[in-house]
Parts: sequence; C-alpha cells; structure tokens
Amino acid sequence: MNIETLREYCLSKPGAEESFPFGGDALVFKVKNKIFLLVGLDSAPLQFNVKCNPDRALELRENYSCVIPGYHMNKKHWNTIIVDGSVSDQLLKEWIDDSYQLVKGK
Repeated sequence: MNIETLREYCLSKPGAEESFPFGGDALVFKVKNKIFLLVGLDSAPLQFNVKCNPDRALELRENYSCVIPGYHMNKKHWNTIIVDGSVSDQLLKEWIDDSYQLVKGK
C-alpha cells in the first residue's frame, strides 16, 4: 500500500474527510469530525495511526511486528502501523475499517 492507495481508501468511506490540522506533514482523515486515521507524509516506510479497541490493540502489537503503540497518541487506544510489506493490504484495510467503525459509532 502506498500513500495514494491509503488516501483513496480512506476517502471511499461514507462521510470521510481529509485535512491538515497539524500542518503540512500530517494528513488526517475524519468522520463525524473525529479522527480515524493520521498519516505522516514524510515517513519511509509509510506509517499511519489508527484507533483500536484497547484489548485488540495489545493483541495486534503482540502478533505483528509492524504494529506498535500509537506515535504521539493515546497508546491505549491508538496503534501505529508500519507499512513494511509484512502484512497484506487486505489486513491493513481491515485495521482502517475497524478504526473508522469505532469512530463513526460514537
């Protein structure tokens, strides 16, 4: 997955909007005015933060080396995903979907 694929996928979600509230280096995707994904535009490899159920967040960190506690976020509720090719795009999309649903449901 690259930044354009990530952007297109996030914007395909109903009600999703993009913005740069933290400056030009961090692209933010929101639904209902709440963040569901943040991505740093200068990171290599690509990395993004997604919201996650706290128990699931720990489980993902234990099982996938590309999942770490959310960088600059509440580490209980957010994971940083490093897009290093170790997991499929389909799994990345599932994690994005989970974040979107958690935020949209509030």
